Amino acid sequence: MPLSLGPDPRTERLRRMHAALLTRYGRIERPSEKRRKPEWVLVHGVIGAQTKTAASNASTDALLHEFGDWNTVAALPVAELEARLRRQTFPNVAATRLKACLETIIEQRGSVDLRHLSNLPTQDAMAWLETLPGVGRKISAGVMNASTFARRAMVIDGHHRRIMQRARVVPPRADTARAYDALMPIVPGEWSAADIDEHHLLLKKLGQTYCRPRAPICEGCPIRGDCATGTAAAA
Repeated sequence: MPLSLGPDPRTERLRRMHAALLTRYGRIERPSEKRRKPEWVLVHGVIGAQTKTAASNASTDALLHEFGDWNTVAALPVAELEARLRRQTFPNVAATRLKACLETIIEQRGSVDLRHLSNLPTQDAMAWLETLPGVGRKISAGVMNASTFARRAMVIDGHHRRIMQRARVVPPRADTARAYDALMPIVPGEWSAADIDEHHLLLKKLGQTYCRPRAPICEGCPIRGDCATGTAAAA
């Protein structure tokens, strides 16, 4: 019988990081009334590449307000979609991907409706989402975690991945899918979907302030003691 190696020490590191970030930034909670339908979260993710969250929120809300449902949006020509996605950094790319994604869902499900995912295990639901055009691990996790599904799935954006790489919690060259696969097994078992969501939002805040893409500010960083890069900078 193989010997048990005990709990992964990185789990306790995540707990310490989370506590330090809460001390620095306070709670960043997503109220239940702010959780949107999974179809909305999917659209928001597909059109949101390299675009600020507020702009993508506005674009997604505007589409639904103007046309009433995502089936009608799917029927629009790409040029009309592009005209309505001018807030996005790459409106043509956003329009093309969105139309392809929505049309694929309609082909497979008859309408833009993701309710069937509620009957699937999280991993299987994410795998199905990732067969759709323009949908990768960040978006599939977002649909499962940040929507009304409220599942235990870690959304990993560029800030989150960079911090975990610098802290040596995930491999240095891990892409989003590999980072997700490395992180989920070590997420504290007591963390709920809301805790996981808050952890992501706190790390995003850290990435916007201290752990920037270039020239990270290690001095004063709240998780410096648990970060390999921060520890090396202090030596």
